[in-house]
Amino acid sequence: MGAEQRLFIGGEWVEPGGGHYEVIDPATEETVGRAPEASREQVYAATACARDAFAGWSRTTPEERAAILDRAADVMQREFEPHARLAQRESGAPTGIARGMQVGVGIARFRRYARGALEPVETPLPPQINEAGPMGRAGVLGAVAVRRPVGVVTCITSYNNPWANPAGKVAPALAMGNTVVVKPAPQDPLSVYRMAEALEEAGVPAGVVNVVTGSAPAVGEAAVDSPDVDMVSFTGSTAVGRRIAEVCGRGMKRQLMELGGKGAALVFDDADLDSAVLGIGTTFSFYSGQICTAPTRVIAQRGIHDRLVEKLTEYLGHLAVGDPTQRGTVVGPVISAAHRDRIESYVELGKKEGARLVAGGERPALDRGFYVAPTLFADCTNDMRVVREEIFGPVVVVVPFDEEEEGIALAEDSAYGLLDYVWSGDVARAFRVAGRLRAGGVGINTIGRNMEAPFGGFKKSGVGRDVGSYALHAYSEIQSLVWPG
Repeated sequence: MGAEQRLFIGGEWVEPGGGHYEVIDPATEETVGRAPEASREQVYAATACARDAFAGWSRTTPEERAAILDRAADVMQREFEPHARLAQRESGAPTGIARGMQVGVGIARFRRYARGALEPVETPLPPQINEAGPMGRAGVLGAVAVRRPVGVVTCITSYNNPWANPAGKVAPALAMGNTVVVKPAPQDPLSVYRMAEALEEAGVPAGVVNVVTGSAPAVGEAAVDSPDVDMVSFTGSTAVGRRIAEVCGRGMKRQLMELGGKGAALVFDDADLDSAVLGIGTTFSFYSGQICTAPTRVIAQRGIHDRLVEKLTEYLGHLAVGDPTQRGTVVGPVISAAHRDRIESYVELGKKEGARLVAGGERPALDRGFYVAPTLFADCTNDMRVVREEIFGPVVVVVPFDEEEEGIALAEDSAYGLLDYVWSGDVARAFRVAGRLRAGGVGINTIGRNMEAPFGGFKKSGVGRDVGSYALHAYSEIQSLVWPG
């Protein structure tokens, strides 16, 4: 039986009102620890503490905020090994991902926003010459636009990265002078408490950071509908995001939403197929396909369609599925038994819809753990649910096309628009096609991310942008100051 975690509210470690629930290791099905189940009253208490702390924290100097974020990163770095082990046990991530992409990126984001706290918040505007009239005497008016903190921010984070995702919300929000209430995903919340411990040791004032958890939806609902909350930053499904947006709309609360994705990968006849396969193949391996930016929907021009399917099949065959702690493992488990069953139901649906199962589709022969075999479907059409709906697992579907316009139309025939991809040897065409895709980002001959580029979605993939300095903008309001020259 794992240790029992307490809530972090108002600078105190508090016993939960609703007891505890077990956090399960997806690879072993063993208990990692016992997470606290907050009561609605405790969530409201956390938001009230954040409200009380806002006045003082928002008036601290940028240098003070930067120093605390840097010190917190130092503490996280000092405890890197135990943090990586915990992240791996909670999420089921292979060792390299738990170390580099989870804890490593989390620390890097605290470093980035320690620097971000020092970025100028003022934008000078051109002076305006006014003639005499009802608004006053003739004169020159100066103006400046200043970014101010929003207030209390509820950060609701996803289960696929228990370090990078919370850090990408908490660090820029704090850098801008906001206070936060963090509600982690119920499947892997313990890492966020380690982040809170680091901030506490770094000297963050009481109430500036609060962490509440729970397996019941009521905890997240309270963190959204509390009257003390000014903004909600959410990463998760479009369905949940829509419900949060309805509550925020009634309360006129600001929103930052990173929602679902069904990334289209347009692969043209002149593409470097090895590069395309390496990029698309990450869907099978990276977080076991549990990532909204994955190129899960391949739109392949007929001239290379068969070779692309063959190469993807070969790539898939080399992926080691199993214990994420073992050297050489590429594909670990998915987060839970329920999610494994959901993915498998989509695989069965794809076969019933007439898609051709090229590889995978069966449950790996492992004694324990929530594993899904990397799966490839070909001969798909855009009316199939496996093509239209986010599966959030290691499943890739391939849809053929003939001409450029048809490929663009197929890619665009989607409710989602987070990240799309174009592979073509004709760079001019690749950029031209990218401009036709209604997506928040387009990778051209790469799945790489520039971590200063704005991130977010079109259509049902989200509202707003973050990453880099754009995250500082997301967690701020604009105030105009005008004066006579």
